[in-house]
Amino acid sequence: MTIRPYQSQDIQQITKLFHDTVHHVNIYDYSQEQLDVWAPEDIDLDSWHHRLSSQCCLIAMIENNIVGFGSIDPLGCLDMLYVHKDFQKQGIASKLCDELESFYSLSSVYTHASITAKAFFLNRGYKVIKKQEVERRGITLINYQMEKCFI
Repeated sequence: MTIRPYQSQDIQQITKLFHDTVHHVNIYDYSQEQLDVWAPEDIDLDSWHHRLSSQCCLIAMIENNIVGFGSIDPLGCLDMLYVHKDFQKQGIASKLCDELESFYSLSSVYTHASITAKAFFLNRGYKVIKKQEVERRGITLINYQMEKCFI
């Protein structure tokens, strides 16, 4: 596996990976209606490209295929972390997280973890700050604000 910076031509593969991963991996923790508003069919590619371009976004590759991606902003928000549904539990998320957490040399990093991802972040030393109800297109989803301190 190799890790490289995001490039604009990645956007189609990344948004498909995001959609497919949410709809397959998170299905045990969220309803179909919640999955549909979290990862809709009509993803705005320009908005995603702008978001990822404004952050440190890293891409995990295996044999020229994107198998994961993650992003962090300069303030320490680990914004996105997704691994292809067929490449779960192979250390890809951990490797991406290692790189992202150290990118800006911050004293702490925080994220808004899904119910599904909560255990992953707890195992990495993150603490739950609070449980949150987030609204997307009129539907409520649960996630957790979590933080990891490095000092």
